[in-house]
Amino acid sequence: MMETIIQITAGRGPTECTWVVAQVLKKFLQEAKDNGIDANVLAKDKGIENGTIASVIIHLKGASVRKFVNTWLGTIQWIGKSNFRKFHKRKNWFIGIFEHEKAKLGTFSDNDIKYQATRSSGAGGQHVNKVSSAVRATHVPTGLNVQVMDTRSQHKNKVIAKERLLEKLKEEQLKQYEERFLQQWHNQLQVQRGNPVRVFSGSDFKKKNVDKRFKKQRLALKTKLKNDIDR
Repeated sequence: MMETIIQITAGRGPTECTWVVAQVLKKFLQEAKDNGIDANVLAKDKGIENGTIASVIIHLKGASVRKFVNTWLGTIQWIGKSNFRKFHKRKNWFIGIFEHEKAKLGTFSDNDIKYQATRSSGAGGQHVNKVSSAVRATHVPTGLNVQVMDTRSQHKNKVIAKERLLEKLKEEQLKQYEERFLQQWHNQLQVQRGNPVRVFSGSDFKKKNVDKRFKKQRLALKTKLKNDIDR
C-alpha cells in the first residue's frame, strides 16, 4: 500500500486557471475513485470567483497510486474561451500538478503522549475545586498540548484529550506540508507550458488525447528532409 501527497495549483495564473484547477480536481477525484485509490483533500485555497480553486493538496493511498499519479504529474492544459472575460482572446490556459517528495503522513505513538491530572477551573461548585478531573495531554517530541475538562470523569477526559491532541498534531503537520509546497512553488517561475500531460477543451471540459508519438513532428521532418534532397 503506497501513499503520497500531491498539489494541484494555478500557480501565478489568472482567474481562468483557478477555474481549471476546480475542474481538474473533479476529474482527478473521480478517476482516483475509479482506480480504487483513497483520495483525501487536506487543504484547499479558494479562488476569487465562486467555484474556483487556487490550490488544493490531496493525500492519496492505494495499491496503484504510483501508476495513477504518473499519468497526472506535470502541466495540464485547457483550451477554451474565458468564463470571466468575454472578449479576452487567449484560449490556452495552464495549471500544474506536483508531488511532495517522500510525502507521508506521520504516525503518532501513545508512548510520546504524557498525561497530567489537573484541577478543573470555572463554574461548578465545590466538586470542581476539589477533584482533579481535568487532564492535560502533551506530545513530548513537539511540546504541543491540550487541556480537557469536559466531564467529571478523568478517564473520559483523557480519551477526549488524546483525540484533540492528535487532531492538533495533524493540523500542525499539514501546515508544514503547506509551507513546503508554497516554498516549492515560489521556486517555480511559472507552470511549464510545453508538453502537457493532459489536455481538456471546451466549457464541458472534455479530455483530448495527447499524442506522445510525435507523429506530426516526424512527418514534418521527413517532408523537410525530402525537399532538401530534391533541391
